[in-house]
Amino acid sequence: MTELIWEGKYDKDGQKVPPLRVSLPFQTVETINESVQERQRALDLFASGRDSEWRDRLIWGDKKYVLPSLLDEFAGKVNLIYIDPPFNVGADFSFTTTIPAPEDEEDLPGLGDPAGLAFTKEPSIIEQKAYRDTWGRGLDSYLQWFYETAVLLRELLAEDGGIYVHLDYHIGHYAKAVMDEVFGQENFKNEVVWKRSLPHNDPKKYGSTHDVIFFYTRGATYIFNQQFIGLSEEYKESHYNQVDENGRWYQLTSLSASGSGPVRKFGDKTLQPPKGTHWRYSQEKIDALLEQGRIVFTSGGSPRYIRYMDEMRGPALQSIWTDVYPVNSQAEERLDYATQKPEALLERIIKASSNEGDLVLDCFCGSGTTAAVAEKLNRRWITCDLGRFAIHTTRKRLLSIPNVRPFVVQNLGKYERQVWQAAEFAEDSDPKGFRRQKTPLNPSGLGALHRAYTEFILKLYGARPVTGHQWLQGLKAGRMVHVGAVDAPVTVGDVTHIVTEFKKAMGSGVDAPTRNGVDVLGWDFAFELNEVARQQAARANLNLKFIRIPREVLDKQAVAQGDIHFFELAALSVDVQVGANLRVRPDTGQTHRSAPTEGRTVTLTLTDFVIPPDDVPEEVQKAVKHWAQWIDYWAVDWDNVAPLRGDTFHNEWQAYRTRKERDLTKTAAHTYEESGEYNIVIKVIDILGNDTTKTVKVEVK
Repeated sequence: MTELIWEGKYDKDGQKVPPLRVSLPFQTVETINESVQERQRALDLFASGRDSEWRDRLIWGDKKYVLPSLLDEFAGKVNLIYIDPPFNVGADFSFTTTIPAPEDEEDLPGLGDPAGLAFTKEPSIIEQKAYRDTWGRGLDSYLQWFYETAVLLRELLAEDGGIYVHLDYHIGHYAKAVMDEVFGQENFKNEVVWKRSLPHNDPKKYGSTHDVIFFYTRGATYIFNQQFIGLSEEYKESHYNQVDENGRWYQLTSLSASGSGPVRKFGDKTLQPPKGTHWRYSQEKIDALLEQGRIVFTSGGSPRYIRYMDEMRGPALQSIWTDVYPVNSQAEERLDYATQKPEALLERIIKASSNEGDLVLDCFCGSGTTAAVAEKLNRRWITCDLGRFAIHTTRKRLLSIPNVRPFVVQNLGKYERQVWQAAEFAEDSDPKGFRRQKTPLNPSGLGALHRAYTEFILKLYGARPVTGHQWLQGLKAGRMVHVGAVDAPVTVGDVTHIVTEFKKAMGSGVDAPTRNGVDVLGWDFAFELNEVARQQAARANLNLKFIRIPREVLDKQAVAQGDIHFFELAALSVDVQVGANLRVRPDTGQTHRSAPTEGRTVTLTLTDFVIPPDDVPEEVQKAVKHWAQWIDYWAVDWDNVAPLRGDTFHNEWQAYRTRKERDLTKTAAHTYEESGEYNIVIKVIDILGNDTTKTVKVEVK
C-alpha cells in the first residue's frame, strides 16, 4: 500500500499517533424556538429521568474535544458528513463585522440607515491557537490534524453513510492520500470539481477558478440519490417550441429506437416500426399513453410522443459542477462571511447522499450553510465551530427560516476546563489523575490541584496571593481578588460568602487599600448575578467587579507570550413594566407600584448597554455614538425555571439585525396566562458575538 508519511505521524515506538479521545458531557446553554407545550414536555421528561426528544445541535467548541465527545451517542449513526476545513495557509479566524450607523438622537427611531462602519475583528487567542495547531509546523501539522479528524469522522459515519471533503488546490492532493488511508481507496467515489468563480488573471499561472470535493463512503452499500441538472435555456428554446391549451411547452419525439421488434396497435391501427427500429414501449404502455392523450399522429400517419418540458429532469449530474454560483454581493443569502458556501451547493450534496430524517454533521460550521440547508430539507443536523461569531451567525441564520424546528446551543464548558486543569496542575500532569480525584474541588482552597490553578490565574491577572481566607485569594492595586472554580459558574451564593469574608477582613484590621473592593474572576456567571449580587454588595458598601477569565488561558503559547487579557463583564440596563404601572427600576432592581393593577402583560425596554473595549479598534469605539449600536441580537426567556433547568437559557422571543433589516427593536412584551412570580432572563449578543445576560423577577396579578 502506498502511504503518505509526515513528521509526527508516528511516535518514537513506531505507532501512529491517535486522535485525542477525551469524552466530555455537553452543556446546553440555550434552547431555541421551543413552544410552550414542547418546553413543558421536555421538563416532564427531565423530571422523570427519561430521555428528551431530539433537538438539532449547534455546538461552540474545539472539534478535537467535540468529535470524541459525540462518539458515545453517535458512533455509526451519522448518515452524511460535509466538511469545509481550512485549506489555505493564509486562512485564519478573523471576520468582518459592521457597526450600524448611529441613531437619530432626537427621536431615536431605530438604526434604519443601512450604512455603517465595517471593520475586521482579529481572531481571539484561542482561535489563533487552533490555527497554530493546524499550520504551526506547516504541512506536517496540517496533515496530522486532518488525519486525526478523518479517523474520528469515520467512526461517526453510518455503515451506509457518505462524507464530502471540500478543499482546493493548496492541499487537496495531500488530503486525498489521507482519506484513502482512513476510508480505503475502494470507498473513494468521486472527485467533484466545483467552478466557484468567473475567469480571472493570475500572474504567471493559469487562473484558479475551482475547488475540489472528495466523496467517500463508509462501505460498499451507501445512500445515493441520483441528481439531475435540468435543461439549459438554450436547449429549451431549441427543442420545446410547442405549447398546449394549458400553457405547457412540449416537443414531439419519436416512439422508435434502433433494433428490431414486433408490431404494435395504436388504437384501431396496427403499425410496423420503421425499418431497422422497434417500438420503444410495450403494448400496455402504448395503450396507457393513448388514453392519456400523450400520443399524436403526424399528417403522414406516424405516431409521436408528447414530451412536456416541465417533466424533464435533464441530464444526470456529472462530476464537474459549473451551474452552482458562489455567493455574490447581491445574493439574498449573503452574510458577509468570508468562507460562506452557496446553499445550492449543499442542497445538491444533502439531497444526493441523505434522505429525510437522516442526520447530517458539519464540524466546520462557518456561516451555517449546512445546518440551514439540512433544516430546510427536513434532515436532522449537528454542527460545531470554534469561533463564537460563527455560532452567532448560524443562530441568526436558522432563526430566519420559517417554522425552524427547536434546536439547542451547546458547549463543553466546565468539562473541557477540568481536563485542562488536571493536565496542567495535577502532580503527575495526567488528566487521569483528576479522574481519580472524585471529591469536587470548591472555592474553599482545598486540594493541591485547586491551589495551583488559583495561583496560576492570580499570576496572569497580576495579583499576589494572600493567605488566611477561603474566598479572597489575592490582592491587586488595593483590591481583593476571588478566583472562581473551573467547573462551576460564580453564583449569588458565592458572592454572599465573598461579602461576608470581606466584612470580616475589614474588621480584623486588614490593610486599608483592600477597602477599594473585590474583583471576582470567573469563567461563567449565573444569570441572576448582575442584579442580585450587585445589590447585595451595594448594601454591604462593597465595590464589586465581575471579571471574565478568558478562555485563552488554556493555551500555553498565549500564556508564554503574555497574550492574556481580562475584561469586565458588559452591563445591560432594562426597564421592566408590569401591567399598566408596575416597574422594576433598572438602577436598583426594586419593584414599585403607583396604583393597583390586574394586568399580566410584562414589557421590557432596553435602556443602556455598556461593553468593555476588549480588542475593538479605537476608531471603531469612536464611531459608536449610541449604546444600541453595540447590540446585534437580543432574546428573552420569559419563565426561566431555575430548579429544573439550572442556568439553561430558553429562547422564547428574539430580535436581531439582518442585512435588509438594520433596525433593532428595543422593546418586547409578553402576557402571562396565570398570575405568579416569574424569572425573566434577557440575553444580548453584541456585534462581536459576545453574550451578556440579565435576570429580573416580576410578579403579575
